[in-house]
Amino acid sequence: MSSAFSAINTVQRPPHASVSQENPSVSPLRSSLPFLGSNHKLRPNSLHKNGASIRRQSSIVAVSDVVKEKKTKSSSSLPNLLITKQEGLVLYEDMILGRAFEDMCAQMYYRGKMFGFVHLYNGQEAVSTGFIKQLKKEDCVVSTYRDHVHALSKGVPARAVMSELFGKTTGCCRGQGGSMHMFSGEHNVLGGFAFIGEGIPVATGAAFTSKYKREVLKEADCDHVTMAFFGDGTANNGQFFECLNMAALWKLPIIFVVENNMWAIGMSHLRATSDPQIYKKGPAFGMPGVHVDGMDVLKVREVAQEAVARARRGDGPTLVECETYRFRGHSLADPDELRDPAEKAHYATRDPITALKKYMIENNLVEEAELKAIEKKIDEVVEEAVEFAEASPVPVRSQLLENVFADPKGFGIAPDGRYRCEDPKFTEGTAHV
Repeated sequence: MSSAFSAINTVQRPPHASVSQENPSVSPLRSSLPFLGSNHKLRPNSLHKNGASIRRQSSIVAVSDVVKEKKTKSSSSLPNLLITKQEGLVLYEDMILGRAFEDMCAQMYYRGKMFGFVHLYNGQEAVSTGFIKQLKKEDCVVSTYRDHVHALSKGVPARAVMSELFGKTTGCCRGQGGSMHMFSGEHNVLGGFAFIGEGIPVATGAAFTSKYKREVLKEADCDHVTMAFFGDGTANNGQFFECLNMAALWKLPIIFVVENNMWAIGMSHLRATSDPQIYKKGPAFGMPGVHVDGMDVLKVREVAQEAVARARRGDGPTLVECETYRFRGHSLADPDELRDPAEKAHYATRDPITALKKYMIENNLVEEAELKAIEKKIDEVVEEAVEFAEASPVPVRSQLLENVFADPKGFGIAPDGRYRCEDPKFTEGTAHV
């Protein structure tokens, strides 16, 4: 029985046999072009044994290509469409929202409206949209410091995210989280995390909660899944391996999504890891490892659908590596001088939003005027978010220690149930504690 995973780079177990030359397209390591990251000369020679080049794919064997082939064989009279019009419009609107929001963040940052480090998501929208739009509200998302767009894709209102970035009380964390710590209990966004790898154990715990509710507490309708997003730099950290092991051991309903934009701040992925094929780490722990073109939302979506379905039916975790690229520096404080201009120009031609727009128009799914209307709508949403954030109040001083102390008899809460920091004498430094 074929699946979406069979159409892309997928490894179920470490390969031991040589690849058949009669049908090389089935090889999970098949490639026609080298890995598109920088520093090609730094690749280890061990990846080129006996003339058989095991290389990173740039034109990945696409899930969408195989779906097209299946549909062609089943009915040549039907158009080979991967999405309906409505599905395409949902994807396009979410990607446009992410891009427009981040562009506005850059403007506001340079105008002094935001402070600290702000990491933008431009270029990686296909990953957030392709994965998170396959979730239910009850499902959980755990992000990184590059978390604005993940929150937006999960349904957190743009005004709540923008207000958080402005440090206002109307933000999703009442102004106490800022850019790297988006959280929404209502939408099950379990936080952005400033240090790499921090969120993976939290996501694993959330997935364990779902399994415990279903199998121990007998909540039969609890089929919730969790997605953990992280970058290529995190894939060399200990938490990553520990949680892969735990998730596979307990068959937890979790999808580990590696957003491999090929640069960990200024360190090329090819220089930092002994084997740049991150997805191959999945089979070492007994889970599928999948490599997909993260610049194509339709390919990402197909992989996400199958990974989510596996998790919901109790088949366990999946590791998915999305090869993508960020169009801006690591953060807005990064002049982005380390990456090769030719590399940046190459990926600019593979803009995921442009690719989706082209697909929908060429397949007569939409008129360009409909997409223009979406773009106009999103511009208004983002403008309104800025206006809302600017008009919102800053937190009062007494809020400083809220959500820090939880012990009713401890430092944070007084005997009357109020936070001690609400006492004017406390904020003046004269209260007796």
